[in-house]
Amino acid sequence: MPELPEVEAVCRRLRKQALGAEIAAFQAQRPSVASPQTPDDIARATDGARLRAVRRRGKNILIDLTGGSTLRVHLRMTGDLYVIPDVRFRPVTARAWFELSDGRALIFDDSRALGKIHAYPTPEIENVLGHLGIEPLSKAFRPETLIDAARKSHKPVKLLLMDQTIIAGLGNIYAAEALFHAGIDPRLPANRIRAARLRRLHAEIVRVLRTAVQSASIAYMSPGRFSEAESFPLAVYDREGENCGICGRRIRRIPQGGRSTYFCPGCQR
Repeated sequence: MPELPEVEAVCRRLRKQALGAEIAAFQAQRPSVASPQTPDDIARATDGARLRAVRRRGKNILIDLTGGSTLRVHLRMTGDLYVIPDVRFRPVTARAWFELSDGRALIFDDSRALGKIHAYPTPEIENVLGHLGIEPLSKAFRPETLIDAARKSHKPVKLLLMDQTIIAGLGNIYAAEALFHAGIDPRLPANRIRAARLRRLHAEIVRVLRTAVQSASIAYMSPGRFSEAESFPLAVYDREGENCGICGRRIRRIPQGGRSTYFCPGCQR
């Protein structure tokens, strides 16, 4: 699933490609892309509107339109959102698209057809996404924020980091990488980790995400398909059985919260 860095990269690309563009029509190859809304709901909210702003909240892409509506796009497992020069040449994996008045098209490409597009009155977006936690790249995300959340949680620290109601946008890949660089075992109960170690973890979360955003932004500017962390130098994620680049121990994989967690038993304590 695209995580914060990949979603941010898509937003940056859209700002360059589509800001100010006028939507002439909306088409859905799969009506379920809008469920529980309908394609007609999306069409009515977007007809004749221009793309006023593109922003991100957690793993959600928010496209503010003139006329008072906002599109919420969630890429889920394989989604992507980009502009092509001619709507007639859309890919077979395009599940929905916005025809633009200049002949181009904004394509929602999603090979597994799990992503969603919804339209809301712009003032309602804060309520729709009100369950999301703090943005980890915002000034509001301070070491004390993480320390306070950890003190209140008996969860393994990896699961705490992936709780979207606490930290918005941080997912499986970059949580594992931040924990590795902070030297923290992902299985440790969050409330048993010392404040000094949590401060280091906070710093590594911010550093890892900033590096990943830059890597993803460069990758997503080129044609073709990209997956999460494709150009990011992974230290542990998806490297089960390989030797750690620091201590030489073999990287392990364990199940946590229905996902795979990768870590180095030598470096992470």
